[in-house]
Parts: sequence; structure tokens; C-alpha cells
Amino acid sequence: MQFSKGHGTENDFIVLPDPDATLDLTPARVAALCDRRRGLGADGVLRVVRWAALTDAPAPVPGVEWFMDYRNADGTVVEMCGNGVRVFARYLAHAGWLSGSETPVGTRSGVRVVRMDPTSPDGEISVDMGPAIVGESSTASVDGAFFPGVAVDVGNPHLACVTGHDIAALDLTAAPGYDRALFPHGVNVEFVSPFVAAGGGPDGEVTMRVHERGVGETRSCGTGTVAAVVAALRDTGRHTGTVAVHTLGGRLRVTVEAATTVLHGPAVLVAHGELTRSWWEAAGQEPARVSS
Repeated sequence: MQFSKGHGTENDFIVLPDPDATLDLTPARVAALCDRRRGLGADGVLRVVRWAALTDAPAPVPGVEWFMDYRNADGTVVEMCGNGVRVFARYLAHAGWLSGSETPVGTRSGVRVVRMDPTSPDGEISVDMGPAIVGESSTASVDGAFFPGVAVDVGNPHLACVTGHDIAALDLTAAPGYDRALFPHGVNVEFVSPFVAAGGGPDGEVTMRVHERGVGETRSCGTGTVAAVVAALRDTGRHTGTVAVHTLGGRLRVTVEAATTVLHGPAVLVAHGELTRSWWEAAGQEPARVSS
């Protein structure tokens, strides 16, 4: 069984090519693959599959061949991943399954259009992420401290908290507290520095840390950067703009428009290999557990 390993600003993924949906990708196998000691290690798994071959996904959209079947490190199925869809597109180009510089990709949050230069080995890829839907105000808590934030739906749920607190000092080894009635299926929580205007290039910049549901703190989060920028702009009374986002894993850019949002950033494939059949079969017998 073939695999590849890639990352988008150090948010890392195992890519499993499975065009005809023949793999039995159980939560236990996903958790074992993502474990950084007993498996390959990753924040999640991207299964590359033809949309028409899937039986447990929304109905295929005509003209969209490929579907990003994304799983978090704990084996849970997730709606969308902004860094993941860029790595997914990079793999399509590597495999020769991408024609031209623009392609639609199916996800459980709908179709996302990816734009890239197929000749660039690890250059910037842009993804139209669709509109970010701002919801209720809410609060996250870390070590007894409370951080006001706002719910932002980017195809998956986020709680983006703009704060003047030193976010580098936050202990995110455990999940922040949040309103489970508002987020019954869990939530990704972002802690975002206030917007700082910049001259030339992006309109400004922010710094972000994120705790992802089903994973823990990650080095970056594509949908999280979109939520962070939407919240940071709103904090200044703005609703559109282009903002650079500094994450632990690198720099991304987000453009917020009236009708949509666009995520810009790199995607790198770092390795290709083969899983042994004995490991795969053994992993399928193990209980799923969260990657450490």
C-alpha cells in the first residue's frame, strides 16, 4: 500500500491514494498511522479517492472527480481542512491526476477550487474556502483564564479569540474549555493577536496558535487562519481585507472578500513509501486512540 507524507506550514498529513475506495480506513488504522511513535506520525490522513466511488459522502457534483476524505489523528471524519486540501492538490499534481493550474476538489463541506502552478515543487497554492459564517459570541478558557471569542464556521467549527494576552505563554497541551452546548461536536480554538496594519503587501498581520479538536495543538491550521483573520478584522470594525497570519509552522495569507475567503500558502510533499501489509492488518485490530 502506497503512501506519501506532506505538510502545509508544518501541519502534516499522510496521503493515501485510493482512487477506487478499496481501503478499509477504520478509525483504529487512522489513529495508528498518525501516532508519532508506532506509526508514521501526522495531524491527519488525506485519502485521495474518486468522488463517484465513495458511498459514505455527499452526492458527487458533476464535473468534480476527486474527493478529499479527511480524518483527524484520532480517526474522526472531518468536514474540511485548509492546509490539507493544498497538500491534497500537491499530491494530485505529483500523481499526474491534475490537469491545468485550477481544479475543483470535493470535501464534506462542499467543493473547493484549488489554484496552483503544477511546475512549482512546493510553491504557493490558493484555495477558495467559501464564505466564513460568523456566529455567536462565546468564551474559551485556559488554566482558569477566560478569552472572549466568536464562533466562525469555515466548513468546520471554530472559536476565534482575539486577545492582547501573550499567546506564546498559553499552555495548549490540553483542550481549552468551551461551551459544549454551542459546539456539541467539538471545536477548533484559535488564540489570535490583535490586527496590526502593515504597509505594502497584505493589509496587516496577526499571530495565531490553535488547538484542533481530535488532534491537539498543531503547528498550523488552514481553516483556523481564515477564522482568525475574520475575527481579527471584525475586531477593528472591518469585514474584508488581506492579512498575513504567522503560525508556529510558518506564514499564510488570507483574503476575506464580501462573498468568499481565499487561503494562500505552501504545500510540500516530503516522502513517498509503502506500508507493510502486516502492519496494516495489525493496526486494524487495535482500538483507536489519540495521537500523542
